This record gives sequence, structure tokens and C-alpha cells, in this order.
Amino acid sequence: MYPAAFDYSVAESVDHAIDLLQRHEEGAKLLSGGQSLVPLMKLRLVQPTHVIDIGRLGGLSDVREDATAGVVRIGALATHAQVGASTVVREKLPLMTEAAGVIGDAQVRGWGTLGGALAEADPAGDWGPVMQALEGRVECTGPSGIRVVEAASFFVDAYTTVLADDEMITGLQVPVPSKGSAGAYLKMERRAGDFAVASVAVQLELDGAGNCTKAGVALGAAGLTPIKAVAAEEALRGQPVAQETVEAAAERVMEAANPLADVRGSSDYKRAVCGALFWKAVDMALRRHRGETVKGGHVR
Repeated sequence: MYPAAFDYSVAESVDHAIDLLQRHEEGAKLLSGGQSLVPLMKLRLVQPTHVIDIGRLGGLSDVREDATAGVVRIGALATHAQVGASTVVREKLPLMTEAAGVIGDAQVRGWGTLGGALAEADPAGDWGPVMQALEGRVECTGPSGIRVVEAASFFVDAYTTVLADDEMITGLQVPVPSKGSAGAYLKMERRAGDFAVASVAVQLELDGAGNCTKAGVALGAAGLTPIKAVAAEEALRGQPVAQETVEAAAERVMEAANPLADVRGSSDYKRAVCGALFWKAVDMALRRHRGETVKGGHVR
């Protein structure tokens, strides 16, 4: 299909993009890599009257560590492939490296951007649960400047975020986990490049005795938004990561999941998949903490 007719502008700066958003209000959409917006436009699920191209803006694709703030800063226009190839991300945020490698196909990874994917807010997207498990933050820039929103609060509904009509994502702040941390991202899909049946991101911080001092657990394709499984995190925190602890946390994961039935499975099936992926992700995180090399990402 072809998209409905629209006007097109190229933003020359962030301020210019925001000015264009204000001028065209609800009819405007931002275009970065095009891997999220263009398919929706072709299906006419989204019909903007004005498309604002921000893909050529400079300074919004950097990936760097800010040691003073204890975070990795990622520009909104950084592509999935850039994040996956980043030495800083691989060393400091291996959970993000793992997720970047299983997003879509080579074209999507090469053109799609983190900011675009988060703004699209696809319930089956990969970055939502990963950002929530890592307690990442989203920089939203508008006429009044930058406001920073926790990833856990960023998603409102399917394809809906807290972004105002005159705001755009300009960057991400992802806290660097402690050296005693390890994690895993697992996504079950029917075939490579398909939407997830379900996905789970887990990030654990362990002390020398094997107790969990901090936990991040989030689910994708398990509801209308990514879900931060707070009760599961609480079940792990302060406990030895033993079978009974993980079993209790897995129950909380399945309680948190609220998936919709579709061609990929029933609600009960997807809920069970979330529990199984969580078990596997915790096991992988523990093995990685012990120094083992374990491949994650796709599960079929």
C-alpha cells in the first residue's frame, strides 16, 4: 500500500524540529531511520499530514560513557547496529548488545534508531524491556528544554508514550551496572525477524555470597506496554538466587504478564512463555556471572 499524502520538511536543528512540531501540532510525525514510521504509514495505521525528517541532525548519534554521572549516554539517532557494534556498550551494557543483535533484520538494524523505536512504543519492541531492566532514562526535549523520564514511566499504552506533541527524544541515559552484575535478554519468535511471542530482560547484581542485591526484570510482548515486573524484582532482592527464590519470582513474572491472544498464541501460552524465558534468563545471568560464555537472544 501507499501512504496518504503528506507535506515534508527537513529539520536543520533540534530547535527547528520542535518549532515545526509546534506549527503542525497533532498532524506532525518525526522521521529518523524510517523503520518504525514508514511501515505504519504504508498500512495507513498512521496518517500524518506533515513529516519532519530529523535523520540528518548532527550530534544525536553519539554513544559514550559519562563516568562522572555513571551512565552511558546514547543519542536518539544511534542505530541499532551502532549500539550493537559499540565497544562502550559491549563492555558496560552487554544486555543492550545482546538485544541489538536480535532486532528485526540487517536493514532494520542498519537504519532503525533507538529514539525512533522507543517513540513508536510497539508493545513487542525490544528496547522497552531492556531499558526498564537497566533502569534507563529517556531525554525528552521540547520548547521548555529537556525533561528526563524513567523508562518505567515512559510508556502509556500501545504505541503511546508520555511525549507531548511538541517534544522529541534526543537521547538516553543508561546507568552502568556494578562489576558484580550480569544479565540476559531472551526473545521467543516463530522465525527470525518476526514480532516476539514474548521477551524477557533480566539484570542481576550479586554479592560475594551469591545473594541478589539488585534486580531488574522486564517483559516485552506481554501487554499493551513493556512491563517492569516489580514484584518479581522484590522476590529476588536480598535473597540467595536458589531454586525456590527463582520459582517465587517466576510466579510474579507470570502474574505481571497480561498478553493478548493472537496468531502467535493464547494469553495463557504467552504467560507461560514469559515464565520459562525468565527462568532461562536468570540461569544465563548466573552462568555469565561465573565467567561462562553463554549465547542468548533468540529462542525458537
